Amino acid sequence: MRTAVFPGSFDPITLGHQDVVLRALPLFDRIIIGIGHNSAKRGLFSIERRKAMISQTFAACPTVSVEAYEGLTADFCKRIGATHILRGLRNGIDLEFERSIADAHLKLVPGLETVFLISSPQFMAINSTIVRDILHHGGDASSFVPAGVNLNDRG
Repeated sequence: MRTAVFPGSFDPITLGHQDVVLRALPLFDRIIIGIGHNSAKRGLFSIERRKAMISQTFAACPTVSVEAYEGLTADFCKRIGATHILRGLRNGIDLEFERSIADAHLKLVPGLETVFLISSPQFMAINSTIVRDILHHGGDASSFVPAGVNLNDRG
């Protein structure tokens, strides 16, 4: 079974994240959206709220699930039997950064391949940091997140 982990903070999930997962559905038997949890950092949204936003976004996709994890992504992938890591790339800077991480994952877990999908042009400028900044300053970020995601409930 080809299982991919799409790791990230998803604080919050964006249209760019959604686009990557939907485009990757035909490539994998199962996609697990892995919310990396760093206990030293406090996110804008609780882990439980992020899980709920992601579950709601992919409610119609039975092969997509969401799990929170701590520690190394490679260890999480090994523990759950994932064969691939899924990553979205918005630009060349992302590629250089992600390639180094992919090399490390492959050394830590031989055979754990990373698959990169280039962001769709309309989503290249969207990221969670921008959404959080808009929210922090009282702006309306609803056009950057999947339909139905409630950015007012920080849980």
